[in-house]
Amino acid sequence: MQTDSQTTADSKSWVRAGYIISALPVLFLLFDGVAKLFKPPFVLEATVQLGYPESVIIGIGGALTACVVLYVIPRTSILGAILLTGYLGGAVSAQVRIGAPPFSVIFPIILGILLWLGLYMRDRQLRALIPLRS
Repeated sequence: MQTDSQTTADSKSWVRAGYIISALPVLFLLFDGVAKLFKPPFVLEATVQLGYPESVIIGIGGALTACVVLYVIPRTSILGAILLTGYLGGAVSAQVRIGAPPFSVIFPIILGILLWLGLYMRDRQLRALIPLRS
């Protein structure tokens, strides 16, 4: 039987691991969003290759950056995760539409899984809402 101190220690390490898991997609998506705001050549080329006009890049970057900020703030993290899930769904759709290689299609899905897994591990209310075991 576990004592209260063991449960607390497990809980703290669980939350810490959640922050680490969340950090990986956050860093990638934040870099992607900010890069779209500054429109370097590689971003222009990739966006046009996906079939989007150059005029929408700053709007997409601003929306992505705002969603990441919402995800990082604890009080709005679930809203941020929901919005980022929609954004990543659009990324999957765009990759499928152009016939991209499998990794390019799967990568946004992996990011979404990491976002939700990290949030699940660090948010007690989300774990209570969606219990994975009885």
